[in-house]
Amino acid sequence: MSMPPPPPGFGPPIPVTQPYPHAHPYQQPQPQPHPYQPPQPAAPADGPEFVAHDRHNSVVVDASGIGLEVNGHTMDFPWAGVATAHFAPAPHGHVLMVAVRHPGGMLYECRVAARRRAQLDQWLAELGPVLHHYLANRPPV
Repeated sequence: MSMPPPPPGFGPPIPVTQPYPHAHPYQQPQPQPHPYQPPQPAAPADGPEFVAHDRHNSVVVDASGIGLEVNGHTMDFPWAGVATAHFAPAPHGHVLMVAVRHPGGMLYECRVAARRRAQLDQWLAELGPVLHHYLANRPPV
């Protein structure tokens, strides 16, 4: 009686090789250069910046785009991903409302509470020229 052939996938064992051959068993291996190099941070581009924040939310506008943080959740929008940006004071209280419309139509909003009315007025005066600087001379999205 003959033996049936082994099922597919079985065969002789695969030889095991040393992943890091050492000249001496107690010698430390030589460090190898890592093939992946993380991207280096780009030099900050020239241009105006705007920052407004409270205990929970923040708005940052700079040369890289618009960043909104709402209760610890951060949304970064590069200028190519911003169709329009709007801002206004809230109807009640000392709150700055900033909205970013994505080219796909989605609207993202952030509300930042100012401690005083004077701080809100300063934010309103500073934010308009900064947004105009970045949005005025770009092609339509």
